[in-house]
Amino acid sequence: MRLDRFLFFIRLLKSRTQAQALLEEGRTRIDGRRVEKTSETVRVGATITLPLRGAVRVIRVLSLPVRRGPSPEARACYEELGVDDQDGAA
Repeated sequence: MRLDRFLFFIRLLKSRTQAQALLEEGRTRIDGRRVEKTSETVRVGATITLPLRGAVRVIRVLSLPVRRGPSPEARACYEELGVDDQDGAA
């Protein structure tokens, strides 16, 4: 599944356009490797690190969603591994 689509389906971002803009900044990583394009492939078990709303979020992909469903359904597709403030106050 495309990374931009995954981020939209799991409700971390409100639109695929927002997801694409975030990925184009070049600060997102999959398994420690910098994401070069918005169509980067996401697989189950991958670890995604991304800056979001003033913090760095680290999530592990548990399953690939088939649609942008309700929040509980979206939340079941990933596990939150950590959130770090970018301000340094963690």
